Amino acid sequence: MTIFLILAPFGSFALLMLLTSAEISLFVAAAICLAVIGVDVYRGRSVKILGAGSVVVFAALGAYISLVDPNLSHSAVKLTVDVGVLAISLVSLIIRKPFVLQYALEEVDAETAKQPGFLKTVYLITWAWNAAFVLMIIGNVLPIYVPGLPLWSGLAIAFAARNSAAYFTAWYPQYRKAKHGKPPANALPGTN
Repeated sequence: MTIFLILAPFGSFALLMLLTSAEISLFVAAAICLAVIGVDVYRGRSVKILGAGSVVVFAALGAYISLVDPNLSHSAVKLTVDVGVLAISLVSLIIRKPFVLQYALEEVDAETAKQPGFLKTVYLITWAWNAAFVLMIIGNVLPIYVPGLPLWSGLAIAFAARNSAAYFTAWYPQYRKAKHGKPPANALPGTN
C-alpha cells in the first residue's frame, strides 16, 4: 500500500499527460501529493522529503506554465519533473538522509533499524531509485532528439525503470534478511 501511495502522484501525472494539458496534469499531481502527505500526517507519520519536494516540483512547474510559458512541450514538462525528482533524491543523499530512510523507518521495528546492514540497504535502494530516475530522464530525452521514436518507447522505459526499482525495493530487504538473518542479541553495539 505504501508504494502505491508514493507512486500515485507520478502515475496520475503520467496518465493525465496523455489525456489533458500539462497544467492540469501538474496541479492534479501536486494535489495528490498533498493528499498523500495528509494521509501520512493523519496516521501520525512524518512528512516525507520526496512528497514535499514533489509538491514543490509539480506546483512550481504548473505555475511556470500558467504564468510564463503555456506552450512548453509535453516532453519538456516530463523531463523537468523527472530531473526535479532526481534532484530531490540526490539532495537527500547529500544531506545524508536518503529519502527511502523515512519510509523504511516506518516499516521496520527499532531492532531492525539498528542492524549494521540497515543503512547500507537504505542507501542501495535509494541509489536504485536514482538509476530509475536517470532511465526515466533518458526515456524523456530520446523522443526529443530522436523524433522518429514512437511515443510509447519513452513510456515503456519509464514504466520498466519505475517497476524495476519498486520490485528491487521490495525484494532486496527480504534477500538481505534471508542471506544474513538476524544478528545475535549481543552483536549490536550497546546491547548485552
